[in-house]
Amino acid sequence: MRIVLSELIAPSFNEVHRHIQNGDYTHYWLRGGRGSTKSSFAGIEIILGLMKHPDRNAVVMRKVKANLRSSVMAQLEWAADKLGVSELWQMKASSFEMVYKKTGQQILFCGADDPHKLKSKKVRDGYVGYIWYEELDEFYGMNEIRSINQSLMRGGERFTVLYTYNPPKSACSWVNREALVPRGDRYCHSSTYLDVDESWLGRQFIIEAEHLKMHNIDLYNHEYMGMVTGTGGEVFRNVTLRGISDEEIAGFDRIKRGIDFGYAADPFAYVVCQYHNGRLFVFDEIYKTGLSNSGAARLIKNGGQYGSFIVCDSAEPKSIRELRELGLRVRGAKKGPDSVEYGIKFLSTLDEIVIDNVRCPNTAREFTSYEIERDSNGEFKSCYPDRNNHAIDAVRYALEDEMSAKKARVINRRGWDL
Repeated sequence: MRIVLSELIAPSFNEVHRHIQNGDYTHYWLRGGRGSTKSSFAGIEIILGLMKHPDRNAVVMRKVKANLRSSVMAQLEWAADKLGVSELWQMKASSFEMVYKKTGQQILFCGADDPHKLKSKKVRDGYVGYIWYEELDEFYGMNEIRSINQSLMRGGERFTVLYTYNPPKSACSWVNREALVPRGDRYCHSSTYLDVDESWLGRQFIIEAEHLKMHNIDLYNHEYMGMVTGTGGEVFRNVTLRGISDEEIAGFDRIKRGIDFGYAADPFAYVVCQYHNGRLFVFDEIYKTGLSNSGAARLIKNGGQYGSFIVCDSAEPKSIRELRELGLRVRGAKKGPDSVEYGIKFLSTLDEIVIDNVRCPNTAREFTSYEIERDSNGEFKSCYPDRNNHAIDAVRYALEDEMSAKKARVINRRGWDL
């Protein structure tokens, strides 16, 4: 039987398929809303991959074992059927495995209720070359994922790890935060039902989606478009994540720098940014725990020479003095009783905050995940959280003069004494 992949894989996944076939990446993060066919694609890739590579096996996971039969096991059976190879595979439902009759290769279906049990998972021959995490956001975090991968990714030369998920609403979710962390061996892909031929989904699916779009656009954007729509508590809704080119940086002439001190539990955070006409560009950072002042000074000097002063957290006068003795142009921030709240409000009302999330992954993570917390009644608190905000504080210090100037202009317009 001749397999026509274009009839089984939506066009939006063609590039992902090519990367997998070429072995260009190890980790494939496939985010998408309902009907995006991301799970169907993963099933097709695993069946194709095992039949092409007789030394490889697969482990397919959901967080809870009870969800395996109705989801990933059914999905792999569907994939084998659509590829016209069902008779070549044996589903062993009682032992949660699927076997390729010709070679004995296995697809093991596992729940991650107890990740330690996965360490004992063994295949009869070859190695686990394919791993699939379905509904990735159900897992507890990257520490759990990393532990599982370390247990399974052994004994082979090439691995393909698929992660399928609908992004949670909150940018604070570990999945959404991790997706922002740049890795050379990770490929991130987004898809929606709009990328899929209507005949694959059925007319009623489209009707339901369009109905929700008309009556609840936020829910539609989350469920069908796979967007991180937020919980309503997001502070910085003006952030744009994109690369900032060397050519852009060469043209920056209003460069600002800030430092938030930290050492053990909290990181030392240093940022370099450009501010002009209500737009902020953050293009360099140092973000590290256990960093001494001498080590920080060395990294800052190696990172580039800028004429502007570095505005530092004034709660650390000894550190400021030491950095000055080490040759940096530093001064303490002029804090006031409302400086934190005013600074965050100032940043949140800028026209745009552009962050290069490759050069500044930690700054990007903090700004996109900073949310007002809720109290025990589910209501938003009236204060900003004082955690996971080290780069944010460094940016506040860097723009201190601009904030003071704006406050002075507002007071003057109101006719108050300056």
